Amino acid sequence: TLCTAAALLKEAGARRVFAFCSHGVLSGPAVGRISKSVLTELVVLDTVPLSEAAQATGKITQLSVAPLLAQAIYNIHNRKSISALFK
Repeated sequence: TLCTAAALLKEAGARRVFAFCSHGVLSGPAVGRISKSVLTELVVLDTVPLSEAAQATGKITQLSVAPLLAQAIYNIHNRKSISALFK
């Protein structure tokens, strides 16, 4: 699991451990495990709403995909490149 991998990295000498995922589906005991883990920070996108518990941990940061989606819609509407958004 993510928390186990973070612990192994710390044991191997990592000073800090960050994790990133696009869809933060934090079900069951995930929020509690992350909160108690050695992870410095988990960064997720706002594609899935975070629970109040997840927002309150202080270890989970949520980034918005809105600017990227807005630019994609603009580019499509104006017949511009979408792939240019990912360079």
